[in-house]
Amino acid sequence: MVQEVIGEVLVRIRPNEEERAFIEGLMREIENIARGRAEELGLDIKPYFVGSLAKDTYLAGDHDVDLFMAFPLDTPLEELRGKGLELGKAIAERLDSYEVAYAEHPYVRARYKGVKVDIVPCYDVDSWKDVRTAVDRSILHTKWVLENLHGRNDDVRLLKRFLKGINAYGSEIYVRGFSGYLAEILIIKYGSFLDVLEKADFMLRQKIIDPAGWLKSEPEIAMKTIKREAEGDKPLIVIDPVDPRRNVAANLGWEKFGRFYFKAHQFLEEPLVEFFFPTESTGENYLGELRRKRTHLVTLLFKKPQLVDDLILPQLERSARGFEKALRRENFRVLGWDYGYVGEEAFIMLELDRIVREKITIKPGPEFFTERGWDFYRKNERVWLIGKRLYAEKRVKESIVDVIVELLEKNQVALGKQVREFIHSADILVDYVPGELKREAYLFLSRKKWNLKG
Repeated sequence: MVQEVIGEVLVRIRPNEEERAFIEGLMREIENIARGRAEELGLDIKPYFVGSLAKDTYLAGDHDVDLFMAFPLDTPLEELRGKGLELGKAIAERLDSYEVAYAEHPYVRARYKGVKVDIVPCYDVDSWKDVRTAVDRSILHTKWVLENLHGRNDDVRLLKRFLKGINAYGSEIYVRGFSGYLAEILIIKYGSFLDVLEKADFMLRQKIIDPAGWLKSEPEIAMKTIKREAEGDKPLIVIDPVDPRRNVAANLGWEKFGRFYFKAHQFLEEPLVEFFFPTESTGENYLGELRRKRTHLVTLLFKKPQLVDDLILPQLERSARGFEKALRRENFRVLGWDYGYVGEEAFIMLELDRIVREKITIKPGPEFFTERGWDFYRKNERVWLIGKRLYAEKRVKESIVDVIVELLEKNQVALGKQVREFIHSADILVDYVPGELKREAYLFLSRKKWNLKG
């Protein structure tokens, strides 16, 4: 049964010969353009392809090209940044379109024949000791995987597709899942896709994975890495086989490892294609969920800032957490929150126990014999003592909409810096969302977005 499922999935995720020929030809074209432009600019660089295309671990239809332009180690960092961007633009001008993006240093995002092409400057490193910028390791990662994968490329594809299917793939800070490189390491370490699933329990108990044996060859540095990551309560510590200072699983969160943990067990018990390619839910009625639960949905809908996902999604998450804390202080119980964007509109959803509260709240004050106690006494109309502490009645806004508006006016919600002004002008919707958000609202309220048993 399990082999039948794996065979069916592999047919869908393994690139065919026509696709391979297209990709190989595309990469040769881009490399020739890169070499030619570098020569025209008088630059001594080496072009390297990195990532899943270079390692032949990419999924059918997933064709992001990562071209790294490696400068000599004696190049000053500012020169690498300046000349690297100049070279990236020169290459991209021969492609279809491009834009400048920013990470540790500027790089170029281009498109060519329908494929995304990232052109990134880096140093030409041979060892972790040469690494100067965060991207330099990518060359070493590609080389290590190619030397150690030994034909298990399809096992990597299976693991990647499984992680995508269970919503646990992607090391971005707003995802906190498994990176492609981590998936490759796990296959190399444990042997096959099924072996990795069977080791879910063992991984969690063992905690530390050291594929290159750094604990023996560089014990002091490796132990420093382990101690740092253990203090951060990370589910896994995978010492990078090309750099003992780095945990490959540093961005992996407990929620995404937990999803992998449960889904691995479920698949081994009952292997189904749906783990890799989940079917979309039908009958998505968010109003039915509200009636069933007798809760309320509050949605803040606002214009999406023109930011990349790496920036906007963490900002939205921070803001959603800010609303949860602020509303809790106002005696509203937030049962859950979600965030994201659809098209040009961003949203924050909050599930609440109620949308109206009492007109009066009891406000605790200071001890009566202090200067602050006298100030409290003067400002409030109905004041009494319980022990030596003063208390008073306070009239408050009743409606959740009025409460949120007041909280925003008084800047009493911790919001993401780059989305703050957009949230201040948000529409506040209660127990209603427009058509484009109905599915998001249903997945949020039904918990199908995160349900481990779904």
